[in-house]
Amino acid sequence: MAMGLGTPGVDGLSEAVGVLRGWQDDGAPTQLHQGDLGWFWRSGAEATAAAVRTWSRGGRTLAVGLLDGPGLLRLAIAPDAQRDEELAHQVVQDVIEPERGVLPPGKVNVEAPMGSLVHDLLCEAGWGADEPWTPLRRDLTEPVRDPGVRIEVAGPERAHAFVAVHRAAFDGSRFTDEGWHAMAAGAPFADARCLVAYDDQDTAVATVAVWSAGPGRPGLLEPMGVHRDHRRRGLGEAISVAAAAALRELGSSSAIVSTPSANVGAVATYEAAGFQRCPETRDRVRDTRTGGG
Repeated sequence: MAMGLGTPGVDGLSEAVGVLRGWQDDGAPTQLHQGDLGWFWRSGAEATAAAVRTWSRGGRTLAVGLLDGPGLLRLAIAPDAQRDEELAHQVVQDVIEPERGVLPPGKVNVEAPMGSLVHDLLCEAGWGADEPWTPLRRDLTEPVRDPGVRIEVAGPERAHAFVAVHRAAFDGSRFTDEGWHAMAAGAPFADARCLVAYDDQDTAVATVAVWSAGPGRPGLLEPMGVHRDHRRRGLGEAISVAAAAALRELGSSSAIVSTPSANVGAVATYEAAGFQRCPETRDRVRDTRTGGG
């Protein structure tokens, strides 16, 4: 049976989300989560569909990729296909050749699960290792402590508060109220919560979005941020604790998040909130200046 590369279209997005949901597993390497598609959905359903790539064989989807920017493919692979030779060779061929419509020429990155054959083959093709990232995970078997600040779930009527704090937390953010509503209309948002933390003066100071993959599966924090005027007060820790509690209420087995290893402050914040470091990950990068294929 032939291996096929496809783009799902808007009508196929729910199926892609369901596939990603089913692949989340505490015992497997961290990989693209349905919440990553959910957060991307702020650009609209059409843009999200255009950014998704699928690899299928015999009617079964074996890999799902998200073009999270013009030069980054984030890839998830079915747990039993991590070392599938036909799949890996097809994916690598598709990402190496720009005419296949996955990645453009020049410097590009592929985030593939560590230990997957795709990762190994890109290395053999001359792709280097990019800067390290630190995944962190918090087990949700036991109840989560009180975060120590007031937490509000931001629905449509409070979307502006979530958006305003997010924009103040991330320099250059273009997130808008319209983007929040587009995100909320996406399939992954049915299992998501947007949280806002307030200080003693009832000022919105931190936000996080959490994405469940269903009961018994890891849930994702994406993104978490603290207003630039309210940092170094333990608010990142507080909102991360609240995120873990929200995911536990949604039935998640664990809470996962990933941050650049160089961002030592973020790593420390998550650790203070009860998250434990997992082995570092690195994207594969093709840099034509250094001879990558």
